[in-house]
Amino acid sequence: MPRSKKGKRGSGKSGVKNGVKGESGASDDELTSDILSHCSSASETASVLEDVTAGEQVDELTAQEETEDKLKQCIDNLMDKSAKTRLAALESLRQAFSSKVLYEFLTERRLTISDCLERSIKKGSGEEQAAAASVFALLCIQLGSGDEAEEGFKMLRPFLTAILNDNGASIVARQSCARALGMCCYVSAAEDGEDLIKSLALLESIFMSSYPNREGALPTPKPGSAGLHSAALQAWSLLVTLCPASRLTVLLDIHLPKLQACLESVDVNYRIAVGETIALLVELGREIDEGFQVEDSEGLCECLKSLATDGNKHRAKNDRRKQRSIFREVLHYIESEDFTEEKIRFGVESVYIDGWMRRRIYDAFKEILESGVRHHLQFNPLVRDIFGLGAPLILDATIKANKISRFEKHLFNSAAFKARTKQRSKVRDKRADVM
Repeated sequence: MPRSKKGKRGSGKSGVKNGVKGESGASDDELTSDILSHCSSASETASVLEDVTAGEQVDELTAQEETEDKLKQCIDNLMDKSAKTRLAALESLRQAFSSKVLYEFLTERRLTISDCLERSIKKGSGEEQAAAASVFALLCIQLGSGDEAEEGFKMLRPFLTAILNDNGASIVARQSCARALGMCCYVSAAEDGEDLIKSLALLESIFMSSYPNREGALPTPKPGSAGLHSAALQAWSLLVTLCPASRLTVLLDIHLPKLQACLESVDVNYRIAVGETIALLVELGREIDEGFQVEDSEGLCECLKSLATDGNKHRAKNDRRKQRSIFREVLHYIESEDFTEEKIRFGVESVYIDGWMRRRIYDAFKEILESGVRHHLQFNPLVRDIFGLGAPLILDATIKANKISRFEKHLFNSAAFKARTKQRSKVRDKRADVM
């Protein structure tokens, strides 16, 4: 059959029967060969891409296996007789737990790790106790808010408590135990009113020793005590965000006047911790009662103004700058209920820190996770749930090309956090009877 002349370019004379020389000057056999060659090339390209993808998957799997082998060795080293080896293992675990999400791996080995951490906290040096408490806090963050983390917390809480109560223990170890107690209780015992009460009372007993005496004078701080008081106060303020309204009212009455006096502390970091806690308590007070007023608000604002403009040359320049910045924010919030919003970016997402409660929670996780906090915001289901981010995103080119606007993300994050706050309020109500 002759090829159709329709659609050919030129005069038509170039088309001949039986496929002898077509419009391109090539025979049908040559065209067929070109098509087959093109298909073969496309197939090879697809094959190459598949090979690359498969290769990447193999590389990832190999890297994961290598990481797990190293972690297994570190866990074995926690039982070594050498204190130096145990410390090195704890430091390696701390770095791994803060920089990766290892839920499945750790779930299978949580009891072994908990046993090793218990041994280090009970019998190790102050440095080893501090490192073990930090790793335990990270373990709770990795395991999430399920039964595994709660089981671990109940297992190690008595030993954290013993170190925290021991005036002869290392200050560094006691600080680390205070932070671990606050974080682990927040993560694993959020719905257990009894655990919450015990942890709050223990932390209070630590920082309340910095409160003024009956004559109104602040006690002379012992070496290192300001750091311990700061750690205990910050851990306590994290747990206060879980308290029901009935308990909050009592805490506000007890602590706000005393904390105001502690703004005169000689330690800049403790003053800052006190100022941020005051702002948090006022925010929580306004949440449960729109007409909430701070007792002696004029005196409080005068003190805050003094700290916000402090030019004392006897203090380090960086300390003065940090103090002025924080207390300007605290004063601004107390006077006008306005908070300077902060945006934290990670991957293609952002989280907005738009209140003192949200800042306390973020700072607590950042203090423990350090540079890994953004990785956990991106991939850790527990951390994402706490900040109202939903399940971890699975990104592809289409999603990346259609990113939502900054304003839409802000509205979504705010709405999600408020929804979670309401849910936690329901849990608070359940705990109110226990309180």
